[in-house]
Parts: sequence; C-alpha cells; structure tokens
Amino acid sequence: MIPQGAPKPRIGIPYRTRKEELKGDFAKVEPYIGSVRRAGAEVVVISLGLSTGHLENIARTLDGVLLTGSPADVDPARFGAERHARCNDADPDRERTDFALLEHCFAEQKPVLAICYGIQSLNVFLSGTLVQDIPSELKTTIEHDWDDEPGAPDRTHAIRIDPDSRLARIAGGPQASVNSSHHQSIREPGRNLRIASRAVDGVIEAVEWTGDANWVTGVQWHPERAAETDGVARGLFGELVGVASMRKAPARA
Repeated sequence: MIPQGAPKPRIGIPYRTRKEELKGDFAKVEPYIGSVRRAGAEVVVISLGLSTGHLENIARTLDGVLLTGSPADVDPARFGAERHARCNDADPDRERTDFALLEHCFAEQKPVLAICYGIQSLNVFLSGTLVQDIPSELKTTIEHDWDDEPGAPDRTHAIRIDPDSRLARIAGGPQASVNSSHHQSIREPGRNLRIASRAVDGVIEAVEWTGDANWVTGVQWHPERAAETDGVARGLFGELVGVASMRKAPARA
C-alpha cells in the first residue's frame, strides 16, 4: 500500500520485443501498463534501443521494474546450452535491456516483478538454466503452452505454493489457479532464488529472491491478464507498487 500523500512510484516496463517497438505495436504491453497504473504507480515504458548510458540514467529515476512476457526466448548460449529445435529466436536488445535493469535493481535494492519471459530472463541473469521446450522435454499432461482464438478465456491449471513464501501470503494459502501460456520454464533456479510454487506436474511457476531483503518475485503465468478479477494477480502488482513506494529513487529525491 502506498503511504497517504506520497508521490506515485515510477515503475519501468520494457517493451516485449524490439520488433514490436519499431512497428509501434503497443497492444500486448498495455495490460502490464494498466495493471501497474491500477495499483497506483506511474509507468515508464522503456525502449529496447537505448544506449547503455541513457538506460542507466532512466534506471536511476525508477523505483521498481516489471519485466514483461515476450514471444522471444532467452539465448541458450547465456546458460551454456545448445539451442533446442523448438527454441524461439532470441531478442538481443530485450536481453541487454533486462539484464541492465536487473543489475541496477539488485545493486540499488529496487523491487522487481518478472512475468513469463521475465522470470526466465531473471533466472538466467542469476546463472540459472531453462527448459527450452516443455512439451518435448517433459512428460506432463498439463498444456502449459496454449494458443486459443483471440478473446477466448484463458486456460488455467492448479499450482502448489510453498506455505512459507511471500506468494502464499498474497494468495492466502498454499494453492491457487493460474493461467498458462509458455513453452519454456526454469530448470535449475539461479543464485539465491527459492522456488515458491510449482504446477502439479512439477514445472516451476514462481521464484523469490533470498539474497537480501529486496522484493524480487518471478511468476511463470500472466497476472496482467487477470489483474481486474483475480486477487492473487492484484496482490502481486500491489506488492510491487507498495514496496517501490518505500524505495524512492535517489535521482528523484
């Protein structure tokens, strides 16, 4: 919760891909923007084409970061793996931007919410590894990667939540139902990431940072698609914004 009378925290949200940015395709980043604004923050949409210096200057003005989903996949070379035949093309500009923002947030203890591709990017940044294609690499009856007609209801599945995690407090218990739209997931968690949730088939659905007191949470599902109706989704955005409001960026002080 934002303290009464406090200025709105600034949350940085990078574009999903450089290609979408150059085409002016804003539609799929809008749900993230709307979710953060409804939680009470000011949104700063971050270009994937910024110079290192410009990106650093913007990062200093932020109070937190949200890493979005993406149709791209993180380059497997970043976690020492050969590319799987079903691995999507990487987006070097998105990787560079995510890693620079994460470097800043960890150094300055600013909160991060990482969603879908974002949790994968976070994990690789912290030297973790990924399952490059769930359908072909794992034996599971859950269809994690769905592709319905536009406007169709999201498919959902159950997750089990570590009762000692922050996510359990947000969810109000050790279980929840989440939407699913991903063909990759975390294989080995990165440095100082604890597993906060798994699907019933064992796929990692959420992680939390344990390296210090900073609030860094990654989820494999898409809370931005349900932030107006789902309490867990609202809670995730609310915590990001609430923590960010307590960590005013030095460049704004």
